[in-house]
Amino acid sequence: MKAPLLGLIFLLELALLVAAGWWGFTRDASWSVRLLAGLGAPLLIAVVWGLFCSPKATVSLPAAAKLTVQAACFVTGGLLLASAGQPVPGVLLVALWTADKALLALSGDPV
Repeated sequence: MKAPLLGLIFLLELALLVAAGWWGFTRDASWSVRLLAGLGAPLLIAVVWGLFCSPKATVSLPAAAKLTVQAACFVTGGLLLASAGQPVPGVLLVALWTADKALLALSGDPV
């Protein structure tokens, strides 16, 4: 049961980056601003994730703090999707991540 949950969380992490890019490229702004936002938002989230949340994170955090940073990233992704006119996928992104994390916790995984 744990392997499919870990696979799903990986796909959700990729969807988070896509959501941030979608938001940036759909801004009502000049092409240069859309390009900067469309590439910069996913890059910023990836850097935060790599520093604090990845299995080989540069900064080691207690489990509760790591979960808080992960939740902040996913809520941000959901809000970015909602502000890009996609509220249902935004809610689904956050809800699926929450359900997956809960099931992983129940399986005894500290991720």
